[in-house]
Amino acid sequence: MSVFDRVRSRLESSSEPASESANESPPTVGLFVDGPNVLRDEFDVDLDDVRDAALEYGRVGITRLYLDEHATPGLIQAAEARGYEVVVTSGDVDVKLAVDATAFVAGDPVDVLIIASRDTDFKPVLEYAGTAGIRTVALAPGSHGRSDALRNAADDGVTLTE
Repeated sequence: MSVFDRVRSRLESSSEPASESANESPPTVGLFVDGPNVLRDEFDVDLDDVRDAALEYGRVGITRLYLDEHATPGLIQAAEARGYEVVVTSGDVDVKLAVDATAFVAGDPVDVLIIASRDTDFKPVLEYAGTAGIRTVALAPGSHGRSDALRNAADDGVTLTE
């Protein structure tokens, strides 16, 4: 199925009468968190708040936190205890997150893609997801950590309160 067929299918299903769509399950959300850019001392971000923001968009089916090899065992353990799948990479966190998020979009298992970051490197991922008919959200760690480029590439923007 091509990207255009998926978009057409989503548009057709969104125009169904309310009585039919009321029986549908909530949208499936894919949450991808750029740990090095979100979990910084100056933002004081709580992973529970990040997940709660994602829950506003539907059922969170994919909850991934990407970290580099310098992540402490305590951070990894705390994230796993909160239900995050932790991906530790020795390479560039941005590349791994972008590739994984794009793969999920291409496979179409999510209805909403949320990228928590302040890094404009993820703009192409949000744009690609949008062309695939997937709702996109740019989640910023705080007002001074918000990327206008990410926000403008996404359907919605959420800024965690500080």
